[in-house]
Amino acid sequence: MQIDHPFHVDERQRTAETGEEDHVRDLIEQVLFTNPGERVNRPDFGAGLDQLVFGPNSPEMAATVQAIAQGALQQWLADRLRVEAVEIVADGATLRITVQYTLLRNLERRRAAFQRSFGL
Repeated sequence: MQIDHPFHVDERQRTAETGEEDHVRDLIEQVLFTNPGERVNRPDFGAGLDQLVFGPNSPEMAATVQAIAQGALQQWLADRLRVEAVEIVADGATLRITVQYTLLRNLERRRAAFQRSFGL
């Protein structure tokens, strides 16, 4: 068992835990939405996708964001998963990310979807 993300207590008033598959999904979310420089001991950790939602929406920007996300996932989670595909859709103030991956532990294919909306 792993500590669940975001950190919270469960109904027993203990640190909430999660299984391996959900933990990997939590790790993907942390890599995608952590800004480089945000972690003191790992200043290069993260893809910083939260910062990109306010950029210009274009095919070139979408391709750049996709490459950044895929590269960050491969760099930080290569020991746990193999990234198959990353799809990024920016719709106004909403960023939608879909990651298709294979867990290396059991070669199970998975898909994780994330969405962030930003108020102006």
